[in-house]
Amino acid sequence: MGRSIAANAFTLLILVFLGLGALFAWGQREFHNPGPTTEEVVFEVPRGANLTRVTEALVKQGVISNPSVFRIGARYTKRDGKLKFGEYAIPAHASMDEILDILTSGKSIQYFITLPEGLYTAEIIAKIQANKDLTGDIENVPPEGMMAPDTYSFNRGDTRQSVVDRMVRAQEKILDEAWAGRAPDLPLKNKEELLILASIVESEAGGAGEWAKVASVFYNRLAANMRLQADATLRYGLTEGKERLRRGLRESELAKETPYNTYVIPALPPTPISNPGREAIFATANPAKTNYYYFVLDGSGGHAFAENYKQHQRNVAAWRAIERERNSN
Repeated sequence: MGRSIAANAFTLLILVFLGLGALFAWGQREFHNPGPTTEEVVFEVPRGANLTRVTEALVKQGVISNPSVFRIGARYTKRDGKLKFGEYAIPAHASMDEILDILTSGKSIQYFITLPEGLYTAEIIAKIQANKDLTGDIENVPPEGMMAPDTYSFNRGDTRQSVVDRMVRAQEKILDEAWAGRAPDLPLKNKEELLILASIVESEAGGAGEWAKVASVFYNRLAANMRLQADATLRYGLTEGKERLRRGLRESELAKETPYNTYVIPALPPTPISNPGREAIFATANPAKTNYYYFVLDGSGGHAFAENYKQHQRNVAAWRAIERERNSN
Protein backbone atom coordinates (compact mmCIF):
# COMPACT_ATOMS: atom_id res chain seq x y z
CA MET A 1 0.00 0.00 0.00
CA GLY A 2 2.77 2.39 0.97
CA ARG A 3 4.64 1.63 -2.20
CA SER A 4 1.53 2.32 -4.28
CA ILE A 5 1.00 5.74 -2.65
CA ALA A 6 4.67 6.63 -3.17
CA ALA A 7 4.51 5.57 -6.80
CA ASN A 8 1.38 7.63 -7.39
CA ALA A 9 2.95 10.66 -5.71
CA PHE A 10 6.06 10.30 -7.81
CA THR A 11 3.97 10.03 -10.96
CA LEU A 12 2.00 13.13 -9.96
CA LEU A 13 5.25 14.99 -9.34
CA ILE A 14 6.51 14.01 -12.77
CA LEU A 15 3.26 15.19 -14.33
CA VAL A 16 3.56 18.53 -12.47
CA PHE A 17 7.10 18.99 -13.71
CA LEU A 18 6.06 18.06 -17.24
CA GLY A 19 3.19 20.53 -17.01
CA LEU A 20 5.47 23.27 -15.77
CA GLY A 21 7.93 22.47 -18.52
CA ALA A 22 5.20 22.63 -21.14
CA LEU A 23 3.95 25.91 -19.68
CA PHE A 24 7.47 27.34 -19.71
CA ALA A 25 8.00 26.22 -23.32
CA TRP A 26 4.68 27.77 -24.32
CA GLY A 27 5.58 31.03 -22.56
CA GLN A 28 8.91 31.15 -24.35
CA ARG A 29 7.20 30.63 -27.70
CA GLU A 30 4.68 33.37 -26.90
CA PHE A 31 7.49 35.68 -25.85
CA HIS A 32 9.53 35.16 -29.03
CA ASN A 33 6.82 34.54 -31.62
CA PRO A 34 5.64 37.33 -33.99
CA GLY A 35 3.11 39.67 -32.38
CA PRO A 36 -0.46 40.46 -33.45
CA THR A 37 0.11 43.86 -35.11
CA THR A 38 -0.22 43.99 -38.89
CA GLU A 39 1.32 47.45 -39.30
CA GLU A 40 3.78 49.74 -37.54
CA VAL A 41 2.51 51.18 -34.27
CA VAL A 42 3.67 54.38 -32.57
CA PHE A 43 3.79 53.68 -28.84
CA GLU A 44 4.56 56.14 -26.06
CA VAL A 45 6.24 55.30 -22.79
CA PRO A 46 5.04 58.11 -20.51
CA ARG A 47 7.57 59.78 -18.25
CA GLY A 48 7.78 57.79 -14.99
CA ALA A 49 5.64 54.88 -16.25
CA ASN A 50 6.26 51.44 -14.67
CA LEU A 51 6.07 47.99 -16.25
CA THR A 52 2.43 47.43 -15.27
CA ARG A 53 1.26 50.68 -16.83
CA VAL A 54 3.26 50.08 -20.02
CA THR A 55 1.94 46.51 -20.29
CA GLU A 56 -1.66 47.68 -19.97
CA ALA A 57 -1.11 50.28 -22.69
CA LEU A 58 0.48 47.70 -25.01
CA VAL A 59 -2.53 45.40 -24.58
CA LYS A 60 -4.94 48.28 -25.19
CA GLN A 61 -3.18 49.15 -28.46
CA GLY A 62 -3.17 45.50 -29.53
CA VAL A 63 0.62 45.28 -29.61
CA ILE A 64 0.90 42.22 -27.32
CA SER A 65 -1.54 39.36 -26.78
CA ASN A 66 -0.59 38.16 -23.29
CA PRO A 67 0.25 40.68 -20.55
CA SER A 68 1.39 38.01 -18.06
CA VAL A 69 3.96 36.58 -20.48
CA PHE A 70 5.20 40.09 -21.27
CA ARG A 71 5.63 41.05 -17.61
CA ILE A 72 7.28 37.73 -16.66
CA GLY A 73 9.57 37.95 -19.70
CA ALA A 74 10.56 41.50 -18.82
CA ARG A 75 11.41 40.55 -15.24
CA TYR A 76 13.16 37.31 -16.23
CA THR A 77 15.40 39.18 -18.70
CA LYS A 78 15.93 42.02 -16.17
CA ARG A 79 14.50 44.72 -18.45
CA ASP A 80 11.49 45.59 -16.29
CA GLY A 81 13.28 48.58 -14.72
CA LYS A 82 14.96 49.80 -17.92
CA LEU A 83 11.99 51.24 -19.81
CA LYS A 84 12.87 54.67 -21.22
CA PHE A 85 10.53 57.62 -21.70
CA GLY A 86 9.65 58.55 -25.28
CA GLU A 87 7.72 57.63 -28.40
CA TYR A 88 8.79 54.48 -30.25
CA ALA A 89 8.01 52.95 -33.64
CA ILE A 90 7.12 49.28 -33.13
CA PRO A 91 7.21 47.37 -36.44
CA ALA A 92 4.43 45.02 -37.56
CA HIS A 93 4.48 41.55 -35.96
CA ALA A 94 7.18 42.54 -33.45
CA SER A 95 7.61 39.90 -30.75
CA MET A 96 7.44 40.75 -27.05
CA ASP A 97 11.20 40.27 -26.83
CA GLU A 98 11.74 42.72 -29.71
CA ILE A 99 9.29 45.20 -28.17
CA LEU A 100 11.24 45.19 -24.90
CA ASP A 101 14.45 45.79 -26.84
CA ILE A 102 12.83 48.81 -28.50
CA LEU A 103 11.33 50.28 -25.32
CA THR A 104 14.60 49.98 -23.39
CA SER A 105 16.86 51.21 -26.21
CA GLY A 106 16.20 54.93 -25.72
CA LYS A 107 16.05 55.26 -29.53
CA SER A 108 12.74 57.04 -29.51
CA ILE A 109 11.08 58.91 -32.36
CA GLN A 110 12.77 62.27 -32.70
CA TYR A 111 11.04 65.56 -33.37
CA PHE A 112 12.84 68.60 -34.72
CA ILE A 113 12.64 72.37 -34.42
CA THR A 114 14.66 74.65 -36.70
CA LEU A 115 15.66 78.07 -35.39
CA PRO A 116 17.44 80.11 -38.09
CA GLU A 117 20.35 82.49 -37.68
CA GLY A 118 19.74 86.17 -37.02
CA LEU A 119 16.43 85.92 -35.16
CA TYR A 120 15.70 88.10 -32.15
CA THR A 121 15.38 86.23 -28.86
CA ALA A 122 11.70 87.21 -28.77
CA GLU A 123 11.20 85.53 -32.16
CA ILE A 124 12.94 82.33 -31.07
CA ILE A 125 10.93 82.17 -27.86
CA ALA A 126 7.70 82.61 -29.86
CA LYS A 127 8.65 79.71 -32.18
CA ILE A 128 9.44 77.41 -29.27
CA GLN A 129 6.25 78.39 -27.47
CA ALA A 130 4.22 77.61 -30.60
CA ASN A 131 5.62 74.07 -30.92
CA LYS A 132 2.85 71.73 -29.75
CA ASP A 133 5.16 68.72 -29.28
CA LEU A 134 6.95 70.50 -26.43
CA THR A 135 5.52 71.10 -22.98
CA GLY A 136 5.69 73.65 -20.18
CA ASP A 137 6.43 77.34 -20.01
CA ILE A 138 9.73 79.13 -20.58
CA GLU A 139 10.60 80.64 -17.23
CA ASN A 140 14.20 81.70 -17.90
CA VAL A 141 14.57 83.74 -21.08
CA PRO A 142 18.26 84.22 -21.93
CA PRO A 143 19.80 87.55 -22.94
CA GLU A 144 19.80 88.59 -26.59
CA GLY A 145 22.43 86.73 -28.60
CA MET A 146 22.82 83.78 -26.24
CA MET A 147 20.78 81.20 -28.18
CA ALA A 148 22.66 79.20 -30.82
CA PRO A 149 20.62 78.91 -34.03
CA ASP A 150 20.39 75.33 -35.31
CA THR A 151 18.01 72.42 -35.83
CA TYR A 152 17.41 70.71 -32.50
CA SER A 153 15.98 67.21 -31.98
CA PHE A 154 13.83 66.35 -29.00
CA ASN A 155 11.42 63.77 -27.64
CA ARG A 156 7.73 64.56 -27.77
CA GLY A 157 6.84 65.86 -24.32
CA ASP A 158 10.24 67.42 -23.59
CA THR A 159 9.98 70.83 -21.96
CA ARG A 160 10.34 74.09 -23.85
CA GLN A 161 12.81 75.27 -21.22
CA SER A 162 15.05 72.27 -21.97
CA VAL A 163 15.36 73.37 -25.61
CA VAL A 164 16.16 76.94 -24.54
CA ASP A 165 18.80 75.67 -22.10
CA ARG A 166 20.41 73.52 -24.81
CA MET A 167 20.59 76.53 -27.12
CA VAL A 168 22.30 78.59 -24.42
CA ARG A 169 24.84 75.86 -23.66
CA ALA A 170 25.61 75.51 -27.38
CA GLN A 171 26.10 79.27 -27.80
CA GLU A 172 28.36 79.44 -24.75
CA LYS A 173 30.53 76.67 -26.21
CA ILE A 174 30.70 78.33 -29.65
CA LEU A 175 31.58 81.69 -28.12
CA ASP A 176 34.29 80.20 -25.91
CA GLU A 177 35.86 78.38 -28.87
CA ALA A 178 35.74 81.43 -31.12
CA TRP A 179 37.22 83.73 -28.48
CA ALA A 180 40.02 81.28 -27.70
CA GLY A 181 40.89 81.02 -31.42
CA ARG A 182 40.40 84.69 -32.33
CA ALA A 183 42.80 86.60 -34.51
CA PRO A 184 45.38 88.68 -32.63
CA ASP A 185 44.89 92.39 -32.03
CA LEU A 186 41.11 92.49 -32.45
CA PRO A 187 39.78 95.78 -31.00
CA LEU A 188 37.46 93.91 -28.64
CA LYS A 189 37.65 93.84 -24.86
CA ASN A 190 35.98 90.49 -24.27
CA LYS A 191 33.87 87.73 -25.79
CA GLU A 192 30.71 89.69 -24.98
CA GLU A 193 31.83 92.37 -27.44
CA LEU A 194 32.64 89.61 -29.94
CA LEU A 195 29.03 88.39 -29.64
CA ILE A 196 27.69 91.93 -30.10
CA LEU A 197 29.68 92.49 -33.28
CA ALA A 198 28.90 88.99 -34.57
CA SER A 199 25.19 89.70 -34.17
CA ILE A 200 25.59 92.80 -36.35
CA VAL A 201 27.59 90.85 -38.92
CA GLU A 202 24.91 88.14 -38.97
CA SER A 203 22.09 90.63 -39.41
CA GLU A 204 23.86 92.66 -42.09
CA ALA A 205 25.40 89.79 -44.08
CA GLY A 206 22.03 88.13 -44.51
CA GLY A 207 23.37 84.59 -44.82
CA ALA A 208 25.17 85.32 -48.09
CA GLY A 209 28.32 83.54 -46.95
CA GLU A 210 30.18 86.84 -46.71
CA TRP A 211 30.46 87.07 -42.93
CA ALA A 212 34.26 87.49 -42.92
CA LYS A 213 34.16 90.32 -45.48
CA VAL A 214 31.31 92.10 -43.71
CA ALA A 215 33.18 91.73 -40.41
CA SER A 216 36.25 93.31 -42.01
CA VAL A 217 34.20 96.39 -42.95
CA PHE A 218 33.13 96.96 -39.37
CA TYR A 219 36.64 96.39 -37.99
CA ASN A 220 38.04 98.84 -40.55
CA ARG A 221 35.45 101.41 -39.49
CA LEU A 222 36.25 100.93 -35.82
CA ALA A 223 39.96 101.36 -36.55
CA ALA A 224 39.24 104.58 -38.47
CA ASN A 225 36.95 105.94 -35.69
CA MET A 226 34.00 105.78 -38.07
CA ARG A 227 30.46 104.99 -36.93
CA LEU A 228 29.31 101.49 -37.84
CA GLN A 229 26.10 102.82 -39.46
CA ALA A 230 24.40 99.44 -39.49
CA ASP A 231 20.70 99.56 -40.34
CA ALA A 232 20.10 96.37 -38.35
CA THR A 233 21.15 98.05 -35.09
CA LEU A 234 18.85 101.00 -35.74
CA ARG A 235 15.92 98.67 -36.49
CA TYR A 236 16.55 96.71 -33.29
CA GLY A 237 16.66 99.87 -31.21
CA LEU A 238 13.36 101.16 -32.58
CA THR A 239 11.46 98.12 -31.27
CA GLU A 240 13.96 97.09 -28.55
CA GLY A 241 13.97 93.63 -30.11
CA LYS A 242 10.33 92.99 -29.23
CA GLU A 243 9.26 92.77 -32.86
CA ARG A 244 10.88 93.00 -36.28
CA LEU A 245 10.51 96.25 -38.19
CA ARG A 246 9.66 95.20 -41.77
CA ARG A 247 9.28 98.60 -43.44
CA GLY A 248 11.87 100.96 -44.78
CA LEU A 249 13.65 103.31 -42.42
CA ARG A 250 12.54 106.92 -42.26
CA GLU A 251 15.00 109.81 -42.54
CA SER A 252 13.99 111.02 -39.08
CA GLU A 253 14.80 107.63 -37.58
CA LEU A 254 18.41 107.77 -38.75
CA ALA A 255 18.98 110.56 -36.22
CA LYS A 256 16.82 109.07 -33.46
CA GLU A 257 18.84 108.69 -30.30
CA THR A 258 18.74 105.15 -28.98
CA PRO A 259 21.58 103.11 -27.47
CA TYR A 260 21.45 100.97 -30.62
CA ASN A 261 21.58 103.65 -33.32
CA THR A 262 25.05 103.18 -34.75
CA TYR A 263 24.42 106.13 -37.06
CA VAL A 264 24.66 108.21 -33.87
CA ILE A 265 26.72 106.30 -31.29
CA PRO A 266 30.45 106.04 -32.08
CA ALA A 267 30.89 102.46 -30.90
CA LEU A 268 29.23 99.09 -30.45
CA PRO A 269 25.67 98.96 -29.11
CA PRO A 270 25.27 97.78 -25.50
CA THR A 271 24.00 94.27 -26.34
CA PRO A 272 23.73 91.92 -29.30
CA ILE A 273 20.92 92.69 -31.75
CA SER A 274 20.16 89.10 -32.78
CA ASN A 275 21.26 85.52 -32.19
CA PRO A 276 24.18 84.91 -34.55
CA GLY A 277 25.14 81.49 -35.84
CA ARG A 278 28.45 79.69 -35.57
CA GLU A 279 29.71 80.93 -38.98
CA ALA A 280 29.10 84.57 -38.14
CA ILE A 281 30.74 84.28 -34.72
CA PHE A 282 33.86 82.54 -36.05
CA ALA A 283 34.09 84.93 -39.01
CA THR A 284 33.90 87.87 -36.63
CA ALA A 285 36.65 86.32 -34.51
CA ASN A 286 38.77 85.83 -37.66
CA PRO A 287 37.76 88.51 -40.16
CA ALA A 288 39.04 88.80 -43.71
CA LYS A 289 41.88 91.25 -44.33
CA THR A 290 40.46 93.90 -46.63
CA ASN A 291 40.46 97.63 -47.29
CA TYR A 292 36.68 97.75 -47.50
CA TYR A 293 34.70 100.38 -45.60
CA TYR A 294 31.34 100.07 -47.34
CA PHE A 295 28.99 97.44 -48.74
CA VAL A 296 25.54 97.30 -50.32
CA LEU A 297 23.36 94.62 -51.86
CA ASP A 298 24.38 93.69 -55.40
CA GLY A 299 21.14 92.09 -56.59
CA SER A 300 22.52 88.56 -56.78
CA GLY A 301 22.08 87.62 -53.12
CA GLY A 302 25.48 89.00 -52.13
CA HIS A 303 27.05 92.39 -51.59
CA ALA A 304 29.16 94.88 -53.52
CA PHE A 305 32.08 96.05 -51.37
CA ALA A 306 33.90 99.36 -51.73
CA GLU A 307 37.16 100.84 -50.43
CA ASN A 308 35.97 104.44 -50.62
CA TYR A 309 32.73 106.42 -50.57
CA LYS A 310 32.85 107.35 -54.27
CA GLN A 311 33.02 103.73 -55.29
CA HIS A 312 30.28 102.93 -52.77
CA GLN A 313 28.00 105.57 -54.33
CA ARG A 314 28.35 103.85 -57.71
CA ASN A 315 27.47 100.51 -56.10
CA VAL A 316 24.44 102.05 -54.40
CA ALA A 317 23.29 103.57 -57.70
CA ALA A 318 23.59 100.16 -59.38
CA TRP A 319 21.52 98.57 -56.62
CA ARG A 320 18.85 101.29 -56.86
CA ALA A 321 18.58 100.64 -60.60
CA ILE A 322 18.06 96.93 -59.92
CA GLU A 323 15.37 97.79 -57.36
CA ARG A 324 13.54 100.05 -59.81
CA GLU A 325 13.63 97.41 -62.52
CA ARG A 326 12.27 94.76 -60.14
CA ASN A 327 9.50 97.04 -58.91
CA SER A 328 8.43 97.88 -62.48
CA ASN A 329 7.93 94.21 -63.40
